Amino acid sequence: MNEKIFPLTKERTIELIKQFPTPFHIYDERRIRANYRRLRDAFAWAPGFREHFAVKALPNPRIVQLLHEEGAGTDCSSIAELLISEAAGVTGEEIMLTSNDTPFDEFQKAIELGAVINLDDITHLAYMAEHAGVPEVLSFRYNPGDTIEGNDIIGKPVEAKYGLTHTQMLEGYARARAMGVRRFGLHTMVISAELRTEAFLLTARIMFELAVELEEKLGIHVEFVNLGGGFGIPYRPEEDPVDFAAVGAGIERLYNEIMRPAGLGDVAIRTESGRAITGDAGWLVSMVLHKKDTYKHYVGLDSCMANLMRPALYGAYHHITVLGKEHAPADHVYDVTGSLCENNDKFAIDRALPQIGIGDIIVIHDTGAHGSAMGFNYNGKLHCAELLLREDGTVELIRRAQTLDDYFATLHYEGSLMKSTNAIK
Repeated sequence: MNEKIFPLTKERTIELIKQFPTPFHIYDERRIRANYRRLRDAFAWAPGFREHFAVKALPNPRIVQLLHEEGAGTDCSSIAELLISEAAGVTGEEIMLTSNDTPFDEFQKAIELGAVINLDDITHLAYMAEHAGVPEVLSFRYNPGDTIEGNDIIGKPVEAKYGLTHTQMLEGYARARAMGVRRFGLHTMVISAELRTEAFLLTARIMFELAVELEEKLGIHVEFVNLGGGFGIPYRPEEDPVDFAAVGAGIERLYNEIMRPAGLGDVAIRTESGRAITGDAGWLVSMVLHKKDTYKHYVGLDSCMANLMRPALYGAYHHITVLGKEHAPADHVYDVTGSLCENNDKFAIDRALPQIGIGDIIVIHDTGAHGSAMGFNYNGKLHCAELLLREDGTVELIRRAQTLDDYFATLHYEGSLMKSTNAIK
């Protein structure tokens, strides 16, 4: 079981709302640090272990900065995320750029920063070399095909757009070495939001066996194996969290069984988690604007799927708390909705909750990863603020709310005060 607890009282939240109007996301520094340490400790046995925090999960320099203080690097998938890493003080090979249909300027920036480049396709090798040069360290992302079943979020590997086939992996490393690359790693990412220990052990076995194959067939001794992320969080109260101790111990057994006998006992282990570190350390705080009774009972919030799109995109469950009514009977059934002109704009469907009134404060749990990060401006909806609850109990604004001036700043039209000489006539 996983009890869902919001770290602030109703009274403290009301005071906070006076300074930072709803909606906003708030993150708990203490929990973020504890989550990171739990992962780190599970791999304390591993040579040169490093967690590359998946910036895409929560792209905020302040969050990256505090994780860097703990020893984490970053996993990036765009130039903006590379710049966030740089702004947070993450440097050199602490950064990984995992290529995904990557434009040349992102390769250029990664090489400028001295980052590890992780290629998603064999054709990217020549493209990168032509437009950006050859990096110091290179890895390829492996797609193991039907040897892993995948899941609903990341999909089946055989249907996923990511990674190289087994044949392409061998060819890619041979080509890269011929082009002058001398240092290599190995990478995969085939599961997401996973809670089962055996899924992580299967991934490790596949990757360790591939590392041995690269050594035996090509004489390429990889410096690290990046097992990806995929560590889930228990979104539902009845779910159990990942047993990191069991995962770490199981992977250590496989490392001793497969890697050490092959002379690969110096190969470092890498991970690239996002959700497991910040997911359960974030909450979306909203207020009830309206109630509507037609064929169903609706509760309308001042937030919408522009602030949290996972329920609409994946049908994902996020626990909901009504502040001050945590122990009241859940004897009413509501659809909890936002104000977007889109029928899928629902945080919960047929959810049993306490009786809700207009003005109630609603807390949506587990929004610390892929929450604010996936925001958008459809309907002209604006990104909300992000706050950090510090370990000393103070609250820090780490992203202000977007304004209408921000929204209009990139628009150019006849008669506008923001007209540009470069505007298209």
